[in-house]
Amino acid sequence: MLLGYGKKIFGNKFPQIVAVITATFGAISDGVQYGWASPVIPILKKEDSPVGPIDNTVITWLEMLYMIGGIAGLPITIYMVDRYGRKKSILIAAAGNFLSWVLTATAYNTPMLYASRFIAGMAGDMAFVAGPMYIAEIADKNIRGLLSGFIYIALLLGIVIVYCVAPFVSIVASSMVGGSFVVLQFLTFIFMPESPYFLLMDKKTEKCKKTLQFLRGTKEIEEEYQEIASAVTRQEQEKGRPIDLILEKGNRKGVIIMTVLNGSQHFSSISVMLMNLHLILNDAEGIISTEMSGIVFSVVMLFAAIFGVAVVDRYGRKKLLAISSFLTGISLALLASYFLVKDQYKIDVTEYNWIPLFSVILYAIAFKCGLGIVPIVMTGELFPTSVKAMGMATADAMYVIFGTLSIFMYQELEQKFGIYCPFYIFAASCILTAMFAIFYIPETNGKTLEEIQFILKGLTPEEIKKQQEQDIATTKL
Repeated sequence: MLLGYGKKIFGNKFPQIVAVITATFGAISDGVQYGWASPVIPILKKEDSPVGPIDNTVITWLEMLYMIGGIAGLPITIYMVDRYGRKKSILIAAAGNFLSWVLTATAYNTPMLYASRFIAGMAGDMAFVAGPMYIAEIADKNIRGLLSGFIYIALLLGIVIVYCVAPFVSIVASSMVGGSFVVLQFLTFIFMPESPYFLLMDKKTEKCKKTLQFLRGTKEIEEEYQEIASAVTRQEQEKGRPIDLILEKGNRKGVIIMTVLNGSQHFSSISVMLMNLHLILNDAEGIISTEMSGIVFSVVMLFAAIFGVAVVDRYGRKKLLAISSFLTGISLALLASYFLVKDQYKIDVTEYNWIPLFSVILYAIAFKCGLGIVPIVMTGELFPTSVKAMGMATADAMYVIFGTLSIFMYQELEQKFGIYCPFYIFAASCILTAMFAIFYIPETNGKTLEEIQFILKGLTPEEIKKQQEQDIATTKL
């Protein structure tokens, strides 16, 4: 009944939407995990903390173990998504996430919290490799960008939830909130189909066809099935060694694009901004309280991300990424200039104390409309079946590494030169990213995953069409 009602509103695309929404419930919980430290650490520092008052060393480890867990989980993630499939990997990640929340809720000492953060990092890594991979492989090419953005919106929603809830309730209560989304995912996603790409890799031909019929809402799927079959057949014939990420032209270009984009996300200051928002907006105290700044910032990011996801399939990846990167750079340059005038030249800027707030809000809008969305969308598009797990896990590793580097760079430069220095560097990074998007990144909007592979290899449209015809003919034989 629900499926029939949904089809009346969304047409044949409704089954895909249901599958993607249920696949991304866990990402809300991951968002709660990602933003957990900021509102909960003040609670842990109190005398009545369930684990006793904590010091700066414990705080550092609580933040770093989440990142370390993500890196440690990479080999497991690569093995799981190729051996057991995208769907099972998402469910296994959800189980790890749930275990983390149980440990957090019942923690009576810091080692339990350490274990919880480490497991959360591992689970988050698997979820953000298997999730985008699953979505890219089940989605129709015309709405793949829209559906791929769901996971990022879910992450931001989780951050909003933890900022709004955690400061005002107990750690047990906030853990129950985070764990509830994982339970919801278990109860719904378990009924969704596996990716048709993986089913063909697992030699389940008939199941693949039935899955395609369900996802597309029609029995007329033979043409798309042949395209997927030819793509899987050809890509499985290619070698799938880690070194092939570098040796193969198309794979190499995919690695370069994802490395630059993941680096650009962090060197646009997103991690620095989230961790130092209260300090940055301290001058705007008369306009908005520092207690409210995190909530306002996260809500603005959420709505900007929703807008970005809504238009990514209409205006394309390149245009959105270039405009977003440029405007993000402008907002950071404005913020840096404010602090340069105030701290370096010692000029009274009291009447301009609205500039930090304006810059941060502009940053939230500009970043989340493109630079914060497009890399998530493209990560599931750029790698072929033979190296997809390794490619996406590598991209995820780059995300964690660049995040750590950006925080370290900010701390060093801010102490030696002032807050304006790292923000000028972040602004320059965004402008360079805009140029990179214009001149190097191919447009993947409206292209099948197979067509994207041909484009990365440098084939012309005529050569792509000829190659597809040959592959389909070979598959039918």
